[in-house]
Order: sequence, then structure tokens, then C-alpha cells
Amino acid sequence: MMLMRTDPFREFDRLTQQLLGTPGRPTAMPMDAYREGDTFVVELDLPGVAPESIDLDVERNVLTVRAERRSRASANAEVLIAERTAGTFSRQMFLGETLDTDRIDASYDAGVLRLTIPVAEQAKPRKIAITGGDVPKQIRG
Repeated sequence: MMLMRTDPFREFDRLTQQLLGTPGRPTAMPMDAYREGDTFVVELDLPGVAPESIDLDVERNVLTVRAERRSRASANAEVLIAERTAGTFSRQMFLGETLDTDRIDASYDAGVLRLTIPVAEQAKPRKIAITGGDVPKQIRG
């Protein structure tokens, strides 16, 4: 598998919030991941997050995304409704060995963080010519 997501506490947090009616830690960032040719694309929803609060780290093929959304209400404000979770959000993805983690590109637009991760050159299929006999043959390797 090229890309695998993990958040072991996500289901636990959802159940806790459902049963107790209290917010736990901020919910995980919704994510889409897909492959376009030789590139994997990951898009994460981070509405209301300042670009400078987003932090990306890759260590041993684990990509960690952290972001912080702060409340815009001042300390003196009387908050009437607070449904937009503030705090630090974190998401981890395990990247397969076939992805080139040195060439990850990140962009942030309209509240969506987009990561493009190319397939490593050594993981791409290539043709190998076989000589001998009358006609050279091509084999996928």
C-alpha cells in the first residue's frame, strides 16, 4: 500500500463526545487521498487556519500534519455559540517505501492543504531489453 492513514483515537473521541455530550480534543482533519499517474495527492480541510500555523514533518515514512486554529473572540467577549473547534489539530499518514518523501510539495488555498507526493523513480516500472535470438524482446520489470 502506498498511503495509509491512522488516527487511533478518532473513534474513541467520537464515542466520548456522543456519550458525554462534551467536546474532547479537536477532531481530525477530513482528508481525501488519490493517485494521479505517478503522483499521490492528499487534501486536508483546514478552514480558518492561518498558513503559518501549519507544520509538516516526515520521519521514517510517517508524515505528520499539525495545525492550530485560534478562536477569534477576545478574552472579554461573551460567547453565545461556539461550534467551531479551536485548538491544535494533528493527523499522521504512513507513506509507503515507493513514495519520494524528499520531494513532497505543499500548498494551502481556500482552507485546503494540498500535498503532492511523487512516486520514487526506483519504484516506477521500466522496460528491460533482452538480447539474443533473432528479435530483441521487451520485458516489464
